[in-house]
Amino acid sequence: MTDDDLTLAQALADAAGAAIRPFFRKAFAMEAKGDLSPVTEADRAAEAAMRAILTAERPGDGIIGEEYGSERAEAERVWVLDPIDGTRSFVAGRPIFGTLVALLEAGRPVLGVIDQPIGRERWVGARGRPTTLNGAPIRARRCPTIADAHLATTGPGYFSAESYAAFERVGAAARDTLWGGDCYNYGLLAAGHLDLVVEDGLKLYDFAALVPIVEGAGGQMTDWQGRPLDRQSEGRVVAAGDPALIEPAIALLQAA
Repeated sequence: MTDDDLTLAQALADAAGAAIRPFFRKAFAMEAKGDLSPVTEADRAAEAAMRAILTAERPGDGIIGEEYGSERAEAERVWVLDPIDGTRSFVAGRPIFGTLVALLEAGRPVLGVIDQPIGRERWVGARGRPTTLNGAPIRARRCPTIADAHLATTGPGYFSAESYAAFERVGAAARDTLWGGDCYNYGLLAAGHLDLVVEDGLKLYDFAALVPIVEGAGGQMTDWQGRPLDRQSEGRVVAAGDPALIEPAIALLQAA
């Protein structure tokens, strides 16, 4: 991962935002995917814009995108794209969705961008570097006990019955629970406004960009067994602004 990769990642986010903004709170075509999740003209336009840049600038790198699938997915370096993480929020006119751009090297996330193109907020994280929000370094806040933690998740419908029961154990122990937010929750955690995010059912393009952002702000992000997240992770994730929260959160998730 190089400075040029950071510049390119932000150019991808710029292109996606330029494609998305004309559709926000306007009429647009929309359909349901096989899993009944929505996809819009804006999702497809944003991913197409990013893929065109990568094809020109990084023809040897792989691409994995939510809307247009994979190209050279077994390459050593793979860009992972989610043009609109939180499409339901976008459809509803709520500006808490985001474009996610990640770079994997040897299957592990080393660079991530969350870009909110309406509020013009951009989080950038890269391995070995501090996370920034609109260019300024940020830090997650210290919160070593779950009883004091502000917990967030996108929604109960993303959990199985079993995993939701596990989530509820964490929620019962936390100070409070915030619903909704998708990737925006992880940006808020990195900036010190939330303490814990627990989710199930995420895909690689949902979480790859988030890992460098959380970790570069001093937090930690793992699966429900406490393992580092990589390309093979199943999509059950825990993000903590204070790494001290990971062990007790996982203990609650794993409790019989």
